[in-house]
Amino acid sequence: MPLPPAPSKRAALLSPDAYNLKAADDPFDLADTLDQPQPVAAPAPRVETTVTALTPKTGRRSPQSRTRKSPPTDRPSAPTKAEGTATVVALPVVQPTEARIEKSRQDLPAVAEKASTPSPVASNRRRSPGRPNGAGLSRLFVLDTNVLLHDPMSLFRFEEHDIFLPMIVLEELDGHKKGMTEVARNGRQTSRTLDALAAQQGGDMTRGLKLSATGHQTARGLLFFQTEPLDNQLPSSLPQGKADNQILGVVHALRDKHPLREVILVSKDINMRVKARALGLAAEDYQNDKTLDDGELLYAGALALPQDFWTRQSKTIESWQSGSHTFYRVSGPAVGQFYINQFVYFEAPGEPSLYARVTEIRDKTAVLKTLKDFTHLKNAVWGVTSRNREQNFALNLLMDPEIDFVTLAGTAGTGKTLMALASGLTQVLDDRRYTEIIMTRATVSVGEDIGFLPGTEEEKMGPWMGALDDNLEFLAKGDGGNAGEWGRAATNELIRSRIKVKSMNFMRGRTFMNKYVIIDEAQNLTPKQMKTLITRAGPGTKIICMGNLAQIDTPYLTEGSSGLTFAVDRFKGWPHGGHITLARGERSRLADFASEVL
Repeated sequence: MPLPPAPSKRAALLSPDAYNLKAADDPFDLADTLDQPQPVAAPAPRVETTVTALTPKTGRRSPQSRTRKSPPTDRPSAPTKAEGTATVVALPVVQPTEARIEKSRQDLPAVAEKASTPSPVASNRRRSPGRPNGAGLSRLFVLDTNVLLHDPMSLFRFEEHDIFLPMIVLEELDGHKKGMTEVARNGRQTSRTLDALAAQQGGDMTRGLKLSATGHQTARGLLFFQTEPLDNQLPSSLPQGKADNQILGVVHALRDKHPLREVILVSKDINMRVKARALGLAAEDYQNDKTLDDGELLYAGALALPQDFWTRQSKTIESWQSGSHTFYRVSGPAVGQFYINQFVYFEAPGEPSLYARVTEIRDKTAVLKTLKDFTHLKNAVWGVTSRNREQNFALNLLMDPEIDFVTLAGTAGTGKTLMALASGLTQVLDDRRYTEIIMTRATVSVGEDIGFLPGTEEEKMGPWMGALDDNLEFLAKGDGGNAGEWGRAATNELIRSRIKVKSMNFMRGRTFMNKYVIIDEAQNLTPKQMKTLITRAGPGTKIICMGNLAQIDTPYLTEGSSGLTFAVDRFKGWPHGGHITLARGERSRLADFASEVL
């Protein structure tokens, strides 16, 4: 059979209006078509048919050839060759390129907004701009009760993903709402948040509640409640009445009900996560409360300058003198690592050392200010001198009136409490900069509780303030308190009259004016408790937070989620705050050796 003649004109294209009308009628049909590979029709040479038309710009096929609703038998037959009509040879179906598919997916949300609300738990056509699973679906997180009691705002921390709350979780929340503890307050706040979400206008629990309805725009997912019994198939050896096992059963049932979607249990309970993984269920810890993933990344407050620092700065450095301090204006790539009030030091054999603090950063230049040498006896603070580099840095922060907030981290025996008390006594009794010292700490016991303590608030706090008594005993001695007129004449009673011991339980609503506040054992505080204490500061008040991140005794707190880590990271670079990590212990050779080998 001879080949037909060449076409005399181009084939007609599908009009854009007709294509948009089809997309508006069935918006998700386009998404399903893009997600699934299209079969390539085998070329049929020598058969007369019409050319498959491509739409402008996107390269999509017309609905007659791409939609699954139109079987091949419904396609119009090839027109007969008539006058004014050209007959062409059939060509292989042209598949859209990856770039065109991506452009089509970018245009998809505008069409999907007109669609109806997705099904209750799994929305198979909902896009996930974050970390979708293999099928392109958003994840479904089942929250344990301890997550909501730990962070009431955890409902809004999962971005575009959806949240499912089993009925047993609501039952446990109801059981924790009474009392004045932090857990009870979090439980009541969570209940109020759930009530506000459930009362949103136009909300339907069976179809999912928008988490962004209460103003949290970062939460783009949906909240689902358990509105029907779910068939779980857990092993019969697990007690069915236990709350943890009921939650595991819900996760198992959701996974079977929605096999195309990733269902994940989120719990702060380690044993709960272990049991879930033993049953083949996905489980994760709640990570949003962690300031840092690794404690090694914590801001140290000090930075060693490179060995070629002076060589690089020899032509561009500026220096001037102001009082007893020397200032240097430096530039170069090292400036990008600086923070305000960060300490920098240069130590090299045969060259003069430099110990300075960053006081100003502008563009690619920084100003360094040399430090006061507290290792010398003439600069002793209430008879206390620094014994190493980090202690010298700490005393410069503690004695600077322009620094309102100081955090000290370090292992046992590094001198945190002694330096804080010595600096406070000097500025309260000698310099009259503050009126009194207020000291508090987190009352978390290492072992078993000894029961109720008798006496007043200060007497009840006495057993927790052993570190205060030990350091005051040293500072009140003649050889420890010879710095100034008050140091020689003060007795132990006079010193104690300027020190108030307060409990953290009664801090809410207070305002400290011109006070020197010491918060000991700050590693046992949650970020919320740390915020409550720091916001008590009034005009002229200085707050010092001290702690050892290796000695956390509060349940569910880690080095990454501790309030001390939270404060160090948030105040990093603030012009009126400073931090230093004390590295070397100075208590005794026995304590130093024990901290290394035990």
